[in-house]
Amino acid sequence: MTGIASPMQRWEKLQASKTQLFWACAGCVVAAIVVGFTWGGWVTGGTATQMAAKAANDARAQLAADICVERFAKGPDANAQFTALKNSDTWKRDSFIESGGWATMAGMDKPISGAASLCAQQLLLVQAKTAS
Repeated sequence: MTGIASPMQRWEKLQASKTQLFWACAGCVVAAIVVGFTWGGWVTGGTATQMAAKAANDARAQLAADICVERFAKGPDANAQFTALKNSDTWKRDSFIESGGWATMAGMDKPISGAASLCAQQLLLVQAKTAS
């Protein structure tokens, strides 16, 4: 034998100092934090608050858009209004919905942000499904 110890023999003889243990633990903590924020999906409190606020606004707009579709479809001149919506420019459709009052909820002065464009998209999607 050449006198070289095997890894198991070296492991058995290892006696780490307090400094080595401290730095090993500190390295593990840093590695865990880096892996958690990079691949683990961890976020800061501020980011979580922003994500929750965006989800709430999106849900509010989606609910208002669903109500808008129902109000639009049950209107007395729904077919004529749908034809006008369909023939309008894409970038004017949300203004058309807002001016018709379908996206404004009861007790509110103005429509919920994003509801009119979602309503127009849903109306055109529903019409496309019923046409086919």
